[in-house]
This record gives sequence, structure tokens and C-alpha cells, in this order.
Amino acid sequence: MKHLLPSLPYGIAALEPHVDAFTMQLHHGNHHATYVTNLNAALEKLPQLQNRSASWLLLNPDRVPEASRTAIVNNAGGHLNHSLYWRAMSPTGGDVPKGPLADAITADFGSFEKFKTQFAAAGAKVFGSGWVWLVRTQDEGGRLMVLTTPGHQNPVTQGHFPILLNDVWEHAYYLKHQNRRPEFLEGWWSVANWQEAASRFQQSDGKDVREWMHETAELELDNRAQQAA
Repeated sequence: MKHLLPSLPYGIAALEPHVDAFTMQLHHGNHHATYVTNLNAALEKLPQLQNRSASWLLLNPDRVPEASRTAIVNNAGGHLNHSLYWRAMSPTGGDVPKGPLADAITADFGSFEKFKTQFAAAGAKVFGSGWVWLVRTQDEGGRLMVLTTPGHQNPVTQGHFPILLNDVWEHAYYLKHQNRRPEFLEGWWSVANWQEAASRFQQSDGKDVREWMHETAELELDNRAQQAA
């Protein structure tokens, strides 16, 4: 069963003017699609891993043959991160978090505005390509924190729950914002999907990150099976 490129949850131009349609077309239809193609190619001679989810491959690199490990882990990360990223944005986004997530942000950052400042500053400082995340830790009462990852690494490998993420690879913003990454990060709040973030926060409550990712993986596998049928 092959990994599949997920459909966008909105139209290609739905996030304009902040994310232009041409960038979305290239980002989803070329960049993300390439990670999926390369992941399937790397798994072609490994039938024992072909029914594993992208999250499982990231969490179990020691069970991937060493000769194929770099290609599989890198492309699984690209596939998983982008799959999360599309849902982290919405044409009806740009509001503010509400409920338990809003309370947690205020408790852990001081205010929503202080969180936004910290998130944008962290994203701007990423050297080269990577991601900036709002995550929930498993320790210290499940507090929230901002962190960054290089390449296509994912915080689940550090034991953290991804709540919200932004892509700071140049292909995510360069056609419209050129080298002005801080401009892209500041404007991105207009499409941030706080409903999705609140749902992810609620789903992580009281769970181990591997248990939580297993449930996510099951949904991915169900979707692949339905599309392949």
C-alpha cells in the first residue's frame, strides 16, 4: 500500500493574499508530492515496511535498514510535516485561540501576544530550512513551548505533541515574500487554524505521544486504504 499525497482541505487560492496560489500549487503539488514519491521509491524493496505510516517510520528509525534509513526518514518527515501543515492553515483562520488552549497559552507564555512574538522570533532565527512549532510536552504537566527543527525533523521524536506549526523552508514563502521571512511569519497569523490547534491540544490530553501518534497513523492508513480501493 503506497503513501498518498493528501488533498488540500481548501482551494489552491483559498489562502490568498498571504499565501498565493502559485506558491500553494508548487508547495503541495511539487514539493510535498516529491516527498511522497521518494518515500514510496525508498520503500519499494522493503515490503515489511510498506504498510507502516510516516509517523511510525519516524519514531522507529532503528527498525529501518541502515542503507535506506536516511532516505526513508527524511521523506517520511517531509510527508508528515506537510500533511500537518496544510491543516494548520485555513481560509477562515486568523482568529484567536479559545478555551483550554487559550488558557494554556496564557499560563505558559504570559499572553497570546507574547506567544506570537516568541513563535515568530524562533521561526526567523532558523538557519537554513526547517520548521517552527508550538508543542505540548509530556513532562511538567503538559506545558506548552515553542521549538524549531531543522530539515524535516518532527518534535514527536523528542516526545512532544505537535499543536501548531509553520514551514520556514524558502519554498513556503519565497515567491511572494522573497528573503523577507519575518514578513511571512507575521502575516501567517491571518491563516493560522486555531480550531485545528485546539483539537490537537485536546486529543493530546493525558496521552503518551506514541499512543497519540499511533491513533494519527491509524487514520492515515485508513485514508490510504480507502483511496486505494
